[in-house]
Amino acid sequence: MSLSSVAAPSIIRIAAALLIGADGQTLLVRKRGTQAFMQPGGKIEAGEQPVHALARELEEELGLRIDPAQARYLQQFSAPAANEPGHVVEAEVFLVHIHSPVTPAAEIEEVRWIDPAGDGDLFLAPLTRDLILPFYRKARAGHA
Repeated sequence: MSLSSVAAPSIIRIAAALLIGADGQTLLVRKRGTQAFMQPGGKIEAGEQPVHALARELEEELGLRIDPAQARYLQQFSAPAANEPGHVVEAEVFLVHIHSPVTPAAEIEEVRWIDPAGDGDLFLAPLTRDLILPFYRKARAGHA
């Protein structure tokens, strides 16, 4: 097989939240029929600003209404998609502090609050495990 016949991975553009509760824990979600826990969020629609996609997805999936102005942009991360083999997620990640309860809805089957210093003994999506949680731990250590 020549290199030219190897297809480049498909990119899935998403907006994701590093949701932090009042106690400092972070919320992870698991979609119905999947194993991996990940940041809440979802695909960015054509012409949609990432922060507005995030607000829409959080309301659809968790019944959580956020003010987009309160979401602090962190950075873009890319990692292999947890649920779509051969795809890469390109995530615009925002830090969002919340003080209200969440309820799994739409395709979300389970939510878990975990200490961001660990993995909560959960199977984590590559984006969460390898990039977002380590980024947050490093940022918190810098402000200790």
